[in-house]
Amino acid sequence: MTREQRLGRVFVELADSLVDDFDVIDLLHLLCDRSVELLQADAAGLILADQRGLLHVMASTTEEARLLELFVLQNDEGPCLDCYTSGQQVANVDLDEVGQRWPSFYAAATAAGYRSTHALPLRLRGQTIGAINLFCERRSTLSEEDLDLGQALCDIATVALLQERAIRSSEVLAEQLQGALNSRIGIEQAKGVLAARADIPLDVAYALMRDYARQNHLRLSSVATDVTTGAILPADLQPTKKS
Repeated sequence: MTREQRLGRVFVELADSLVDDFDVIDLLHLLCDRSVELLQADAAGLILADQRGLLHVMASTTEEARLLELFVLQNDEGPCLDCYTSGQQVANVDLDEVGQRWPSFYAAATAAGYRSTHALPLRLRGQTIGAINLFCERRSTLSEEDLDLGQALCDIATVALLQERAIRSSEVLAEQLQGALNSRIGIEQAKGVLAARADIPLDVAYALMRDYARQNHLRLSSVATDVTTGAILPADLQPTKKS
């Protein structure tokens, strides 16, 4: 499959997710996954602002990326924060050159094995509601075409989050983002519960819950609740082996 064909499928996949009452968390994870895939990054983390303007880590492709984004928020520095504050891309960042600009982020990112990073805003009509950070284990340089592609993916997700009803009413947007945050907390708890019960890594636990939700046309937050309460057991989440 050519890159153009893959790109077309990704945009269709994103568009197909925009049904009524769509799953915000699943959309954000899909954005992270496809951005990593198409822009040849190694990991991604996404932050989103709540109704009070407080930033939260809402999606990531790996546990390491999630922890690094949490570190960024706790230390109030890094390209993702600059991207969110300015509403502008902060791309092609060679970590060896930014130690003085973001000393804490530099130390944490290089310790995690990353050499470069890119941050793209989730924005619409001058309103920035979040940012996605791509992490690369090598020195990576994105072309203007690559950046336009990554921004287009972010723009689709932003439009989905804001929608007409949210654009008309800030209260609806606030409720949507708060609902996503509440869902994320429940999903993180369920991920830990499943990882402990099944003795598997956190990333694997999340992937099992997400695959189960998609295969059974369920909301990820509902699956997380059932995992936490024991209504769904680890064995129920294992993929069915084909004979």
